[in-house]
Amino acid sequence: MKDNGPLADEIEFVARLLARPVHIVRHYNPANLRPDLIAGLTVAVVMLPQAMSYALIAGLPVRMGLYTAIVASIIGALWGSSNQLTSGPTNAISLLTLSTLLGVAEPGSVEYLAAAGLLALMVGSFHLIMGFARLGVLVNFVSDSMVVGFSTGAGILIAFHQAEHLFHIPITPSPSLWETIPSIIAHLPETHWPSVALGVGTLLIILVLERIDRRIPSLLIGMVSAAAIVALVGPETYEIDVVGEIPRRLPPLAEFSAVEPGLALDLFTGALAVAAVGFLETMSIAREIAAHTGQRLDSNQQFIGEGLANVASGLFFGYPASGSISRSVVNYRAGAKTEVSSIFAGLFVLAGVILLAPLATYVPFAALGGVLVFTGLNLVHREEIVQTWRADRADRNIMVLTMAATLLAPLQIAVLVGIGSSVIHYLLTTTTPRVREVKMDDHYRYFCPRPEQRACPQLGVVEIMGDLYFGAVSHVEDRIEALLAEHPRQRFLLLRMYTVENCDISGIHTLESIVRTYRDRGGDVFFVHVQEPVLEVMRTTGFYEFLGEDHFLDPDHAIDYLFHKVIDPAICIYECPVRAFGPCQNLPKQLYDVEVDWPEDLDLDQVPEIEPRELWKKMHEDGAPLVIDVREPREYQRAHIPDAELIRLPELLEDARLPRDRPVVLVCRGGRRSTRAAAVLRQREFDNIYVLHGGTQAWERENLLEAVTYGESNE
Repeated sequence: MKDNGPLADEIEFVARLLARPVHIVRHYNPANLRPDLIAGLTVAVVMLPQAMSYALIAGLPVRMGLYTAIVASIIGALWGSSNQLTSGPTNAISLLTLSTLLGVAEPGSVEYLAAAGLLALMVGSFHLIMGFARLGVLVNFVSDSMVVGFSTGAGILIAFHQAEHLFHIPITPSPSLWETIPSIIAHLPETHWPSVALGVGTLLIILVLERIDRRIPSLLIGMVSAAAIVALVGPETYEIDVVGEIPRRLPPLAEFSAVEPGLALDLFTGALAVAAVGFLETMSIAREIAAHTGQRLDSNQQFIGEGLANVASGLFFGYPASGSISRSVVNYRAGAKTEVSSIFAGLFVLAGVILLAPLATYVPFAALGGVLVFTGLNLVHREEIVQTWRADRADRNIMVLTMAATLLAPLQIAVLVGIGSSVIHYLLTTTTPRVREVKMDDHYRYFCPRPEQRACPQLGVVEIMGDLYFGAVSHVEDRIEALLAEHPRQRFLLLRMYTVENCDISGIHTLESIVRTYRDRGGDVFFVHVQEPVLEVMRTTGFYEFLGEDHFLDPDHAIDYLFHKVIDPAICIYECPVRAFGPCQNLPKQLYDVEVDWPEDLDLDQVPEIEPRELWKKMHEDGAPLVIDVREPREYQRAHIPDAELIRLPELLEDARLPRDRPVVLVCRGGRRSTRAAAVLRQREFDNIYVLHGGTQAWERENLLEAVTYGESNE
């Protein structure tokens, strides 16, 4: 296939997004027609009363809610991504719309209605821009705890706002609870009890039917029951406010002649908040349903679907819409197979508007208030609140902060607070990956955090849990330096990297710095569980060669290798009271029984050293030095320098009967024990004491293997 370049790829991407209806038609299975038809009818029964009720939340005529439901459900289904998602007016978006529009126009005015349409156009435009820019991934940066906090606060606000309809009292329009409650209290003496009876009765019918079977269209039955009562007694008898007749026609084109210059700028912040909450609401329910159906979602395609749905809603006398949690769940449970079910739902609502519009004359606003109290309280998910509260302190803080902002501040600010706190939490989490010291469990099989257990004095084992990129490296380096300060005698480090998926050049420089720190201390750094993408970066940047291939260890044998090839087992025997790793369980614990200050009071730098080849030459000359091996018998038996005399370190320090007229060379595995012993002996005025630089390990590295005796014992 010919590669036409980035421009061609972008054109192909945009064309694919816009051609979604063609894909739906071409791949539609006629066998899905019946279940989609039934599901669409079921959703329409729920959507009809919800659309009327939600328009009241936004301070708009009920017909605008119906037009929004018709247009958004059809357009959103044609260009969306989810098979079961149903778009239209929702609780949260209606409340946000009210909060945004109150700042620019008076509810009920021509300007208010025009501003609602313009807001929908702006929200749709934001969604389209995000979709075409491939920014669907941004939804992943907002936490579920923010959604829980906003939904809970919005549900409480919606329930309180229905006092105007339930009690038939005038309250000051405000999306803020601290302004709404005083207004309710001030007008409570004016309560209209027939309205209270209708509203509470409708709510009770809904609650009882929901208790019996959730498949029953309880909202519709509750509203029809209240409307029937009003029709029998007459709305004028008890001065009951009713919806009035809805025009029996297709959704008309919106009129924007009342829109003043500069209105779009006034709506800008609110439109961003509506767009953000709308898409979060949409994707949260879409992902939840997809988890059950196994469908793969395309967030960019969903941006396009929601964008076109809002643009169409604004053009056809509607207001902002989003994916509906309640109706989408109903659609899924009713057996919907494809997006066509939502198209049917919109068409059924359109038929209801044309055929049943005269009956709306008797629907009391109090009944709609009862419906909204029910739907508002349903947004307060107690189980999710408890689960979020118990999950993590950061999630708890985000939920509480967002909920408080929703109840007390303008909703645009509440949304920004919630999203901002989620993003800050994400940045803090990714820039502060967990860097923790781990130790082996009681069975010496697995590594786990055990802060109560003493660490190995020679080898630290540290896990890095997170990516090594420029924003995180400072924290990683600081944490490892802190661990090193806690264990100043540790000279070796084993880094476990199994959760590090990405590493940039800043991460490489940090690893280089850590390695230099340990090598300057006479130690080294080793790695296990390095993922292939990270390993590739290490190779291309030269870090792999800088560290050495033999420093990338097999996880199953890393400790065995480090114990036998790197760390000093004698320290485990004589200086370490704990058994940190499996291999040291076989070593006898014989802590030094002599009083020696190790190593602070010793001048280790003044101990003279002799190189392996120089010692090998002197051993073949007259006046050869006396070579004393200060290791343990089992180490000595495994391999030792010929003619070396074994004197265990404790015995040497306790009773040093050494010649003062002959050079003496002390030997151990790596030079650590022999250097310290030589420093003590030189304090005792043994001036002819030397140390084999690098110990028996250096002897072998110099290819003096033929000069090593194996399997002997000079005990």
